[in-house]
Amino acid sequence: MDTVGDRPEARYPLSALYEAARMYYVDEDNQAQIAAVMKISRPFVSRLLAEARRVGVVRIEVVNPEQHSTDDLAAALRDALGLARVYLAPGDQSARIRGGLAPQVNAALSDMSLEPGDVLLVSSGRTIYELSQGILPRLPGVVIAPTVGGQTEPEPWHQSNELARAVAERSGGVPAFLFTQALPSPEMYASLQRDPSFQRVQRLWEAAKGALVGIGSPPASRQSISRFIPIDDDSLLRSVGDICLNFFDTDGATVQFPGSERMVNTSVDVLRGIPFTVGVAVGADKVPSIASGAKAGFFRRLITDTATATAVLEHLRR
Repeated sequence: MDTVGDRPEARYPLSALYEAARMYYVDEDNQAQIAAVMKISRPFVSRLLAEARRVGVVRIEVVNPEQHSTDDLAAALRDALGLARVYLAPGDQSARIRGGLAPQVNAALSDMSLEPGDVLLVSSGRTIYELSQGILPRLPGVVIAPTVGGQTEPEPWHQSNELARAVAERSGGVPAFLFTQALPSPEMYASLQRDPSFQRVQRLWEAAKGALVGIGSPPASRQSISRFIPIDDDSLLRSVGDICLNFFDTDGATVQFPGSERMVNTSVDVLRGIPFTVGVAVGADKVPSIASGAKAGFFRRLITDTATATAVLEHLRR
């Protein structure tokens, strides 16, 4: 007679597992009735039912009643923004980005099918910083590279090399570093174009298979922004956000400002050419940034929550 289980006490006949499960789950007999019919003890019936679930004779599905509406909302936002996919976390996750978006980040990174030697870019910013401190999937041998040069602000989310190192450490990847300022002097910028280490990072940008990038809110509304960004300049007053320090307006057009031609960052054209660029943003202040960033083609996939997704769809309807 066929049996299952890898412990002596668990080697029950498959026929017994099936019979007990059928009477309990299909015929709705109680355990005492099953024991009487099968001529076994009631505790033994309980063990049969537990073993039936363990080995797959019984499969129990727990359905989240909100999942269907979440899937519909994700599909509606995907179509409205012209994206390949939207990963939605339930509710409002703006106060718990680290844990609240972790499942969606894991799903997005899994969809990239990254292998050793592949390149994943990570941007600076508070959102990516929070994610870098949480649980990440294993990415052994994947090269993790920053998308922008260094910034002088003390907050950890401005430290692009440290963010790349943190993501690599938590995922098992290999960090690559960019040893220059995000906005160098004209002399330093000219020197960088001949620097082998900078050229290597540029090649990593161009070869990247994926990118995980935060979507910045309008510059004038931020409490923390790099001091070299002239937020009072007339050009930036019309900016609704940035991705990797590429600022853009409501129509998704790039916003230039004094010094932006020397910015050390992953360019708009490179971002558009990466196969799996995933934008991450939650919160009401990110709504116009998400809508315009998607219009500009800065990302093809989006991680957000249902509260933000609803607000973006309302914004688009208006």
